[in-house]
Amino acid sequence: MTLTHPAYEQLRQVTPSAAVVLADNPSGMTLQGTNTWLLRAPGATEYVVVDPGPKDRAHTEALVRETGGEIALILITHRHADHTGGIDHLVKATGTPVRAKDSEFLRGSGTALTDGEVIEAAGLRITVLATPGHTEDSLSFLLDGPDGERALLTGDSVLGSGTTVLESRDDALADYLDSLNRLVAEAPGRHLLPAHGPDHADAEPVIRYYIAHREERLNQVRAALEKLGPKAGSLRIVAEVYADVDKRLWPAAQSSVKAQLAYIRSRG
Repeated sequence: MTLTHPAYEQLRQVTPSAAVVLADNPSGMTLQGTNTWLLRAPGATEYVVVDPGPKDRAHTEALVRETGGEIALILITHRHADHTGGIDHLVKATGTPVRAKDSEFLRGSGTALTDGEVIEAAGLRITVLATPGHTEDSLSFLLDGPDGERALLTGDSVLGSGTTVLESRDDALADYLDSLNRLVAEAPGRHLLPAHGPDHADAEPVIRYYIAHREERLNQVRAALEKLGPKAGSLRIVAEVYADVDKRLWPAAQSSVKAQLAYIRSRG
């Protein structure tokens, strides 16, 4: 029987070269859980693992079981614990080097990932894209496989459902809009492989929705400032703009609003 999303701690083949194991860590922030992507061209003997997931032995055991421990490289999309917490368990089990943008997460012979770098591993060509906004160290990966297979792994920059929380730093939204524009330029003909939520056979419309949604939220924040006054704080804006959102998610919404306010106020 073909598995469908969500399928916890089971290997679900998505494209000829990309399979996913979904961690059993659902929440309001992680959606159904964190997707760990296992990349390997047909006929290759080793995998590239993208995001080992949370610190959860059952998840690590599932990754070792499904790969047979034959992992050439571990790549990290960004620093959050639901993506990086499982690093040391997986490294201990397999001895695999880990590469990330942030040196905190490097293991073994792994070196820091750089924008535009091309990695040849597991029979695949993987190109690194810097896509900050959700976090400053956020990366996405272009996957090019045999027979013209093309996919886009977006980490938390673009999810399979819902929208992305931004860091509260002043430049986060400007960075994020640049990242979305970069991703949409690469999206045509690529399968979307996000770090949370279901995959999508066509990445482009999902990313275009993200761009439109972000512009809509900006306009809502501008309208709230006109109503509440130009000095209104982020929490008052959240209560106005996100009134229909579960209040348990308001702290995350406040982070995004802080980034949007900084963006609006820096541009007059």
